[in-house]
Amino acid sequence: MRCSLTKVLVGSLLLLTVYLLGRSDLLLTQPGESASELTWPLAKSEGASASWVDGGNYLPLNVSYLLLAGVPAIKQRFLTIGLASVKRKKGSYLLPTLASLFSQSSSTERASMVVVVLLAEFDPVWRGATLDEIRAAHPSELDKGQLLVIHVPPQFYPPLTALKRNYNDAPERVSFRSKQNVDYSFLMHYSSSQATYYLQLEDDVISAHSFLSTIHKSIQERQAVHWALLEFSSLGYIGKLYKAADLPLLARFLFLFYQEMPCDWLLTHFRELLVQKEQILIKPSLFQHIGAFSSFKGNANPLKDMSFEKDVYSNPVADVYSDISVYKDHVPRLAWEAGEGYFWGRTPELGSYLTVVLRAPAVVTSVRVVTGFEGKDVLLFAVVELGQNVETTVRGEKSCKDFRPLGIMNNGMFEKKALEMEFGSSTSCLRLRVTGKHKDWIAIMKIRVTVKTDLHTSLVNGS
Repeated sequence: MRCSLTKVLVGSLLLLTVYLLGRSDLLLTQPGESASELTWPLAKSEGASASWVDGGNYLPLNVSYLLLAGVPAIKQRFLTIGLASVKRKKGSYLLPTLASLFSQSSSTERASMVVVVLLAEFDPVWRGATLDEIRAAHPSELDKGQLLVIHVPPQFYPPLTALKRNYNDAPERVSFRSKQNVDYSFLMHYSSSQATYYLQLEDDVISAHSFLSTIHKSIQERQAVHWALLEFSSLGYIGKLYKAADLPLLARFLFLFYQEMPCDWLLTHFRELLVQKEQILIKPSLFQHIGAFSSFKGNANPLKDMSFEKDVYSNPVADVYSDISVYKDHVPRLAWEAGEGYFWGRTPELGSYLTVVLRAPAVVTSVRVVTGFEGKDVLLFAVVELGQNVETTVRGEKSCKDFRPLGIMNNGMFEKKALEMEFGSSTSCLRLRVTGKHKDWIAIMKIRVTVKTDLHTSLVNGS
């Protein structure tokens, strides 16, 4: 298997070299398309400094970028978010996508990221109108270098018609997805100079709250693990995270095979070439697809990521215990963990409990509990409590010696915020305790908490 992968990679690079040598027009930097647009050649990248591709100027993929708006930062940041946008026959989602990215981020998070938008449409009228809208909506982000808008003139693109019809796709479809691959190739090539990590999005998504902090946490948790790709959405080319050092090679990979298959298929092959055999899909998803119509011919595209949670999952590591009889494999910890699982238990008795014991005490700032589905199996009568002083019970479980009530369930729901104002000290336990008789089973769908953290220093330092 290793030999096979090596042959594929070596063959790919040889083919790319031959192709580029035969396309001398792609090796020349051309002037900008108008006097009002700034020609911005690709600078050498700190983020890509570990890549042998750019380090020795191997496999040159030289291209001029027109910087349409924004001020590139001098200091490398933690995360670049890249998205390409073209004119759609129906609807436009670019501005809502940008608004969501910035509104769902704190000032510290915004200072640690840069959003790069490639206006990949060749129609100058659309491009000019879209640029005006972006400038009007995000003047501050443009001035602070948190948003860059770029364009690549058509003379730098390879042939986009009369291409190979793999999978028996229609010629129009092949041209569309092939250009999309080149768009992403150019976008990644430019973005490798901006930050330590790179996140690929599409131009029709919304973001979870504090998504950048969650990405930072996920990277920190995998410092001892080899990975080439972390996925924060199960859909298409949304929420795919790369190391910036890998972008120069990935850009050339997409360029070389641009007419072979769609970009989300190519990314799987690239991941395997970098010796990450298994997908690393992190749930819940941080990004949700909102486009009702595809950018290809305006076709209906109602895809949704069922694991998306706008209020991002941030539960700390904990153990979960309950004396309620479990139905099949719907164990109590599923209500606490990320994903689509839930705790499903048989009819509870008065005094029955579900207790979450944190591995490390923390100051809890909010609690949200959701029970029941479609009005059935709802936890109607229960009190939500925070506890301190961990002890071992007669059942051999962990619990807390001292509990204080937060409030009671209301129609199967509970939510309370700003708890640090009332409970400023660290908490070790969260308990749901049944206070009334139930006739039916119960389903605890989600238990979500936030805790007081400080990611400011690590984000600013780009770690």
